[in-house]
Amino acid sequence: MTLLVTAFAAIISTVLWYKHAPKDEMKISVLCWMYWGASLMWLVDAIFEYAELKAEYFSPAPADMLNDLFLGLSAVALGLVIWLVILLIRDPKGVVKSAFSKK
Repeated sequence: MTLLVTAFAAIISTVLWYKHAPKDEMKISVLCWMYWGASLMWLVDAIFEYAELKAEYFSPAPADMLNDLFLGLSAVALGLVIWLVILLIRDPKGVVKSAFSKK
């Protein structure tokens, strides 16, 4: 479930990045790299878990699926928080700078 959630987030962020690729003012490429990295991590985890469990891998308990869903959503939320911090620090449109310089 974690792999599915992060893979969907990676696909969505990649489509958004590709749509705005020449400019990339909002630094969506950073978000893409984070989500694709998380997807790769969960893919490796799934491969090793399958090697350990074999056929049992395809019949998880509902509680395990729910925990994996929450973990995947938490990874996506953490990626968004990191992206927002990077966006606020770099301030590509100068919004934060103008908010502090107004009197």
